Amino acid sequence: MVAVLVSLAVAGNTSNVAAAEKSQMIVIRGGAIYDGEAQAPVIGDVVIDGDEITYVGPRRKVPRGARIINAKGMIVSPGFIDPHTHARRFLESNASEDRLNLPWLMQGVTTIFAGVDGGGTPEIDGFLDDVERRSFGTNVAAYVGFAPVRRAVLKDDARAPDDAELARMKALVAEGMCEGALGFSTGLFYAPQSFSKTDEVVALAREAAVRGGVYDTHQRDEATYTIGVSKSVEEALTIGREAGIPVHFAHIKVLGVDVQGKAGEIIDQIKRARADGVQVTADQYPWDASGTSLQAALLPGWAQDGGREALLRRFDSPATREKIEAEMKENLRRRGGAHALLLTDPGHEWTAKRLDEIAKSWSVDPIVAAVRIIQDGDHSGKLVSFNMAETDIAAFMKQPWVVTSSDGSEGHPRMYATFPQKYARYVNELDVIDLATFINGSTGRTADMFGLSDRGHLKPGYKADVVVLDPVKYRPVATYVQPRELAVGVQALFVNGKTAILDGKPTGIAAGRAIRHRPPPGTCPP
Repeated sequence: MVAVLVSLAVAGNTSNVAAAEKSQMIVIRGGAIYDGEAQAPVIGDVVIDGDEITYVGPRRKVPRGARIINAKGMIVSPGFIDPHTHARRFLESNASEDRLNLPWLMQGVTTIFAGVDGGGTPEIDGFLDDVERRSFGTNVAAYVGFAPVRRAVLKDDARAPDDAELARMKALVAEGMCEGALGFSTGLFYAPQSFSKTDEVVALAREAAVRGGVYDTHQRDEATYTIGVSKSVEEALTIGREAGIPVHFAHIKVLGVDVQGKAGEIIDQIKRARADGVQVTADQYPWDASGTSLQAALLPGWAQDGGREALLRRFDSPATREKIEAEMKENLRRRGGAHALLLTDPGHEWTAKRLDEIAKSWSVDPIVAAVRIIQDGDHSGKLVSFNMAETDIAAFMKQPWVVTSSDGSEGHPRMYATFPQKYARYVNELDVIDLATFINGSTGRTADMFGLSDRGHLKPGYKADVVVLDPVKYRPVATYVQPRELAVGVQALFVNGKTAILDGKPTGIAAGRAIRHRPPPGTCPP
């Protein structure tokens, strides 16, 4: 166990920990230091002074009164960076416990990205100002998202913008970039973003490109829903080429029975683009089930044109409903059948049941059961969908341009357990990657990918985001049936030099900061 050799720093007593933090040097001593590069560790000290790392190396003398963290036998690394999260519940909450962001802190995560899948507000200043004004447990960076931009101009309509409407959309993207967004994020699988054509996305991505941003995408198809995964990948690469912007694939995967086993083909496709000079990267979560909604998984896109009220009217028309259900049946086949869908929204009679179980208990067809759930007010119907092959997961994981992400969302254990899951299963159990690669793909590689110039590495002058892990005890606790269980094994965690976890317990200190991208000079109003 990590022992803190200073009387004031008592885990669980926030006021005492906070008192010990004031202008005091912290020395993490004797651990196996992984500095964020994919290389072997060294045994030594990491010294924190204020919010910065000031020394990394062999044991050294330190001033009297410094706090000493005995990390012998522990792993010491940069705090993990999660580039794809859905932490809305915590970011919007007024409850101090929620704002600690414990699902991520207890995994060792010190920085999260918000606004993914095209969901990020264009009002980046207000969003990030709120992060700091009300305190948050982790650092937060954000994207400007396609969905609110499109809705602000076109609502939920399935049509292309005219020139004036496109100009308004471009202005919103530019505004978000100038206020510090990392880039432009899309979720082209989801309505109303799915109603867009490629040229519309290119025009908006250019606004992010000229301001040094990234094009982050939940691509249009990860399976065979519409254009197929290969053509979907090519669309994203085309957007990158035509907009002159780095392309980042969110939660890269091949999803469903039609494409399982085809990860190698997608990897080769991306390798060719990289060889041709396109900047392409991706993130990935280490789970064989994806997390989405019943609506997104099964409903055809055209049925969602105009929003929920329009959808419900279509269900009221027998002929239209028959057409919708026929396409839902095909989408269910793609997903692997009714047993592959586990409903997870809490508080319902169907919570933690498979769709086939629900249908049997209601004595109806699974599609009829799905429509009933969608109609009965819970139009999202959170679920986990068992639709990925472990060989594909491993193939993507080994690529040097892929990093760890959680896609952490309600109703799926990835929100609470992604990083320990990857460590426990893919490092220790299956030996898909080694420990240094796991840490690099969760820290330094991610920081370098997104231009976080003072995080992700243990180097003097870098921000003091540091995690101390017990290599034996670090593991996931959350499961698909009980997804809200905090991970264990993080013995100490520092966010901007402040102690967020001590002796495996949260201290109650929320020290996260807003991380703002800085556009090149001359690309934004003064």
